Amino acid sequence: MPSAGSASRRAVQLAVLLSMLVFFTLQLVGALLPHVPLLITASATGLALDLYLQHRDPGLVAVLGKIRFDVMVRQLLRDMLVLIGLLRLHGDGSLRGYAPVIAGLALFYAAHLGCQVTAILVRRSRTLPFLTRNIDASGLHLTAAPPRLLARQHGRRLLRFTTPATAGLLVTAATEETLWAEAGVGVSLALALGGTVHLASWLRPAKRIAGEQQALEWLDRWLAAYKPTVGMYFSGGTSSAYQANMWLSTLAALDGKPLIVLRERFMVQKIEATDVPIVCIPKVVHLMALEKSSLKVLLHPANSGKTSQVLRMPSIKHAFTNHGESDKLSSCNPYSKAYDEIWVAGPAARERYQLADIGVEDKDVVEVGRPQLAPIKPYGGPPADGRLTTVLYAPTWEGWDGNPGNTSVMLAGENIVRALLADPKVRLLYKPHPMTGSVDPRAGQANARIQAMIHEANAGRSGPRPGPEAAAELARRTAELERVTTSAFRDSADEIERMLLQSTPEKGRAATVEAATSDWENAYWASLPEWEHQVITTARPALYSCFNQSDLLISDVSSVVSDYLISEKPYAVANTSGMDEEEFRANFPTVSAATILTPEAEGVDGLLAAVRDPGLDTLAGARAELKERLLGPSDPPSLVRFDRAARALAAKADERRQRMEARSSEIPAPRAGAGEAAEADATPEPAEEPAVSVN
Repeated sequence: MPSAGSASRRAVQLAVLLSMLVFFTLQLVGALLPHVPLLITASATGLALDLYLQHRDPGLVAVLGKIRFDVMVRQLLRDMLVLIGLLRLHGDGSLRGYAPVIAGLALFYAAHLGCQVTAILVRRSRTLPFLTRNIDASGLHLTAAPPRLLARQHGRRLLRFTTPATAGLLVTAATEETLWAEAGVGVSLALALGGTVHLASWLRPAKRIAGEQQALEWLDRWLAAYKPTVGMYFSGGTSSAYQANMWLSTLAALDGKPLIVLRERFMVQKIEATDVPIVCIPKVVHLMALEKSSLKVLLHPANSGKTSQVLRMPSIKHAFTNHGESDKLSSCNPYSKAYDEIWVAGPAARERYQLADIGVEDKDVVEVGRPQLAPIKPYGGPPADGRLTTVLYAPTWEGWDGNPGNTSVMLAGENIVRALLADPKVRLLYKPHPMTGSVDPRAGQANARIQAMIHEANAGRSGPRPGPEAAAELARRTAELERVTTSAFRDSADEIERMLLQSTPEKGRAATVEAATSDWENAYWASLPEWEHQVITTARPALYSCFNQSDLLISDVSSVVSDYLISEKPYAVANTSGMDEEEFRANFPTVSAATILTPEAEGVDGLLAAVRDPGLDTLAGARAELKERLLGPSDPPSLVRFDRAARALAAKADERRQRMEARSSEIPAPRAGAGEAAEADATPEPAEEPAVSVN
């Protein structure tokens, strides 16, 4: 079932298409009559609409290209209709007076096509087989990008450059003075020729960057000089970057030379601020550069179709860290057998793999804890008298398999939120999973209704608000955080220019970012009224910051529950699986210390009472016990165990390399025999080049 948003967008696209057709029809009528006011109005309005849409929402007019009515066809038709109108204005229909104008228009469109060809050549010359971040890549002769209008926006370029010509033609239609048309066409032709010449300057040796072979040789030299030991390999879609971002601080803290390896070009800018060098290698044939490097261990926070391409490298040991642990089947995927080791948080995950019986041997499962949970504060007791109880409702998304138990948003979300909003002593923080509604539109619709309920509840509440100084402090902290976590790029900047600007980071930047993030979070929460419910759908504040603000978590069977347990605060899980409570607890160990909520939200009142009165909290001991089962012991710290696991796996990689080198030294060199000598004298047959598999 299509979502309301997609249906609305299709309606807008249809309206745009009909508007374009109406303007062209009116223009045709004005040209054939001829009717000068109608011709001028329809032509100018159609061009203005095209310019507006190209600037504000090019995706809307892109649909016209699907029916072969793209921007060049539209502008050619527009100019042709104006010319027809001009010729109709002369009774004999003579072309003699407009020959220079017609010739100039032909030259303009030829120059536009020449500029387009030049743009393609420039873009190809500025495409490297890899991208980098946090690396000094000056050896690749990187240069600033050409203007975006010339290099990447051919539709917008055509409309802007042709505006003087169309304007001149329309003025001529109104005044019957051909000088205006000639002048307008001349200006457009000059713009097209000048733009082409300027763009072509990026093909000169002074502005050309390194070629593919030079770049690959540079990458080999950089890897040899940097000597990476442990890396994180990540491939995913546009909304999956969070899976890698949660491991950045852990990777940076490891003993060794860390490296981040990406496969999608867009992902380079989606990785959050880090000092760790980043290399994006889209093609598998170029990925083999890693096998020749000193890299010993690759950590994998997610499975993807491209993971198999790097698992083929036997010189590197691979560990699956996952991006979170839960009782879902996805946390013990059979694909895990492909890795050398599987790193889990605690004993519960080890048991989960053995119970799943998917072929993962127990010796390959390593308990390392969850080092990124360090920022989560421990339980500090119930909310003080007079303070509202802050409840964090953080449901997960619907997943790919259609299981109704994946998310509570559709079946229980509105009931849970309604019960919480009915309690005047509750402050609700609602933070849905960023992928909610991406598979099942019903989840997106329920999410929208929940948000509307919260906004409506806020309208019925009142209380003191922080003064303007709080907003000013938040603005200041936001500006500071943006300054240290983002790079300022020109609108025209391309991948190469970003590589040039995102070179080796300043020393100590990671600590600066951590401090700026903490200051921003403090300012953010201080800027909000303590009585007001909040809907949080942005990346900031992070989930762990919301953990620290809450007295209670309500969620689904997901890694959110496991992470929250580090605080030992009360939590509840919604049961939308269709199982009874006993079966639900038996199937999902992470809920054994939780209050179970039905789809009708039964149990919310008792849950809130237990949060406010520790005497009613009968699950405190169970939470402490489950915390160690899920996350492992607190001593030694998780980061220490994680680093030990990385060094131990790196040692296994070293041992294998030593065995392979010893085996190679034991193989005797081949000696030429009589038969070989005879073959050497014979004329050799041309050998077929071996096929190379890139699967």
